Amino acid sequence: MRRVLAVTVAALFALVGDAQRAPSPAAQSTAPAPGAPAPVYKPPPRGAPGGRMGGGTRGISGAAVVSILAPDHVGLTMQEQPSLHWFVTQDVSSPLEITLIEPDRTPPLLEHRLALPVRAGIYRLRLADHGVRLKPGVRYQWSVAVVTDPERRSRDLVAAALLERTDVAESLRQQIGRASPAELPALYAEAGLWYDALTALSDRIEAAPRDRTLHRQRAALLQQVGLRDAADFDLRATGD
Repeated sequence: MRRVLAVTVAALFALVGDAQRAPSPAAQSTAPAPGAPAPVYKPPPRGAPGGRMGGGTRGISGAAVVSILAPDHVGLTMQEQPSLHWFVTQDVSSPLEITLIEPDRTPPLLEHRLALPVRAGIYRLRLADHGVRLKPGVRYQWSVAVVTDPERRSRDLVAAALLERTDVAESLRQQIGRASPAELPALYAEAGLWYDALTALSDRIEAAPRDRTLHRQRAALLQQVGLRDAADFDLRATGD
């Protein structure tokens, strides 16, 4: 059954990787929340298309939608053990499985199933908690699947994205080393390091979960790559 999921995810990327995507209408039309200065994400110039596939496109009536919190091109990180984020729009009673695949390698680097029930919200998985390390320059596939029928994994509700660890200039490393936690999200976003920018904001939210400005900043960052539903959820957490 695990092989079926891995093949399904690989096939999804084969389909979406061949076509350039226009900027999402949500990304074009939704402005950051007033009064909440947000990091401005600058996609890397070498970014390849086909980086995100939303679970809603393969949903069945009544099934929860799962969204990977990643751009629609290959998302970058400078971390050996980054965090992965996703969004569930409603409570889930079916098993939810996270998988990380390295090209030309079996089995998957990571297969992790969340304890049930899974409540609606934004979730995070730290690769460090599972002893998983990324190699520079390798394009990984990761997915979140709602397993609606364990005997027929082709019916999984899957959201998937691409992830690559990249090297950065020494000058940027020094900037990051000197930066305060409040400065890190904008610094990472400016450098095109999507996963690190999102993680830096999430770190601050975990430390101060009632801080409205932080939720607005994360919502604005999500809006920039067309993740409007997750952004709206973050804004509702602030009462906006």
